[in-house]
Amino acid sequence: MADQEVYRGLKGVTVDVTEASFIDGEAGKLLYRGYNIHDLAEHSTFEETTYLLWHGKLPTRRELEHFDSQLRVSRTLPPEILEIIRLIKSAHPMDVLRTAVSALAAFDPDVNDNSFEANIRKGIRLTAQFPTIVAAHARIREGKEPVPPNPNLGHAANFLYMLHGKEPDEVSARALDVDLILHAEHGSNASAFSVRVTASTLADMHAAIVAGIGTLKGPLHGGAAEAVMAMVKEIGKPENAEAYVKKALAEGKRIMGFGHRVYKTEDPRARHLRKLAKEMGERMGQPEWYQILTKVEEAMAPLREKGIYVNVDFYSGSVYYLLGIPEDLFVPIFAMSRISGWVTQVLEQWKDNVIIRPLLKYVGPMDLPYVPIDQRVEAA
Repeated sequence: MADQEVYRGLKGVTVDVTEASFIDGEAGKLLYRGYNIHDLAEHSTFEETTYLLWHGKLPTRRELEHFDSQLRVSRTLPPEILEIIRLIKSAHPMDVLRTAVSALAAFDPDVNDNSFEANIRKGIRLTAQFPTIVAAHARIREGKEPVPPNPNLGHAANFLYMLHGKEPDEVSARALDVDLILHAEHGSNASAFSVRVTASTLADMHAAIVAGIGTLKGPLHGGAAEAVMAMVKEIGKPENAEAYVKKALAEGKRIMGFGHRVYKTEDPRARHLRKLAKEMGERMGQPEWYQILTKVEEAMAPLREKGIYVNVDFYSGSVYYLLGIPEDLFVPIFAMSRISGWVTQVLEQWKDNVIIRPLLKYVGPMDLPYVPIDQRVEAA
């Protein structure tokens, strides 16, 4: 085993096949089930995109209406879950989401049924309930009562309604809808891999999704949008951006929202969020956030020759901020979108399951003699 090759972080290792998403990091191309992300962002909805990911095809009008109606009637949380949220209201929103999803397993009639049909039903319930959990917690921690879901609103609009207590305008609802589409699925990223590993043991759907939530919480995976917005606030004005970037780079610090494990050119999803950030900033009389971001991007331009470009998180934080969303909800909103991809990963894993069990190369001592405790000497 001495010559055993090690691929730290599993970088470059292909562990399985997928039909869910295609990523060309050199060309900056992303497809869901063969459909270009640009077409989906411009013409689709999160509900339709979720159907596409789970069923492998775009729905007919009748199929989409049925799927959408199932999502709408599945949004309400059991009273016990709301009580759990009240008990842990001081926790980070991702911890609340993780705990609530784990508890939901106790209330799901299909929890131990891993058939495709049952998993679609569980996927619908979880996708519908994620926004309710996030919005309910956001209000409870502020001393407000949760706003019940509105069955007359689409998925994105309903979240904003439950969060703010008033119906959003069409532009705001569409902005969040596009964001959810862009974050829905992205191959074997860290959280998706966690979901697959858990599913490969034949644990239930909820257990696999909880694993994904826990992984997404990490700042190296899901927290970049929040970090970018914190950076923008620290910069304060567009004219401060260049000096900020140069100083940070000189000190060896990382500028969040740049670089990607896969993309060696601009993340294709960034195009749409850049446009949304500009349009919403101008519309709401707060163009300074977009202006700061563009100045940071300009200051980072020399690093493009090293393959460092903006990623999906760079402009998304300003979109959330302009939608009136608290910064510690940025990662839970990522999860609200990625649940559709996580369910897709579970469905694929269980089509032809094999337990995921990689190896570790041992580099420690060998064949040490056992020393009785009375003969052991403490290190100086």
